[in-house]
Amino acid sequence: MLTHLLPSTLDIVLFLFNRIWQESTFPSLWRVATVIPLLKPGKDALCATSYRPIALTSCLSKTLERVLNKRLVFFLEKENILDKYQCGFRSSRSTIDHLVRLETTIREVFVNKQYCMSVFFDLEKAYDTAWRHGILQDLYSFGIRGRMLAFVKSYLGMRTFRVKLGTTYSREFCQENGVPQGGVLSVTLFIVKMNSIARAIPPSVQYSPYVDDIQISVSSCNLALCERRVQLAINNLVKWADQNGFSFSPEKTVSVCFSRLRGTSVQPSLTMRSASIPTKPEHKFLGLIFDS
Repeated sequence: MLTHLLPSTLDIVLFLFNRIWQESTFPSLWRVATVIPLLKPGKDALCATSYRPIALTSCLSKTLERVLNKRLVFFLEKENILDKYQCGFRSSRSTIDHLVRLETTIREVFVNKQYCMSVFFDLEKAYDTAWRHGILQDLYSFGIRGRMLAFVKSYLGMRTFRVKLGTTYSREFCQENGVPQGGVLSVTLFIVKMNSIARAIPPSVQYSPYVDDIQISVSSCNLALCERRVQLAINNLVKWADQNGFSFSPEKTVSVCFSRLRGTSVQPSLTMRSASIPTKPEHKFLGLIFDS
């Protein structure tokens, strides 16, 4: 859209962006999102949870967000602030990094006749529950001050949305927590809030975070040792989630024990908040199915 504007009009857009940056105040009209619910494949159309909400925001807003997101990411990468294992939406990194890493671990376990106990976590409503004040605190602790911090605060505050069904719009609702769905800055700000998760993982546990997808694993020839170390990591992650405003779903969190050893029934008794974590023979992680 912007590429078809006249040079004189583009100058006006540039003036607008500079004014917003100088005042560190995000326009109120750009804080309103239009949510269109899309039915998930094979789900009951009468159930509200069967729909995936798609949030539409201003194109001009997203253009400005891209500019500021590049500045923010440049600072975070330059200062080596982000967790080295976080591969979500970062330059020269992708899901392949974690997939190859986990596959290599499993192959080594098969060769060495060991066990690899993995847990794949489900973070409930991750973007909608991200703690805004915690994000601002983390940015401040990273050394981000001035206009950037003030802009992010304005960007996150006073968010509203309305639902569109056909040609009908609902009234506006206030989004009191979380990062804006569909926002360009949202992923980076979410990764900032997830950055402290590394401190909750014991050194003996391998972990693979990809934005809100988290996987941990422990390898050993001693199955009981694997179970103890994984359970310790689970307990630490639950505490971390409580401190940072997140919540894991015990029902959707899954464990898989990879091994080529025969004649051994592997049913680890892992728990999360006193609820048992189901053990399955396979699980899809970042689009690829891993089976035991």
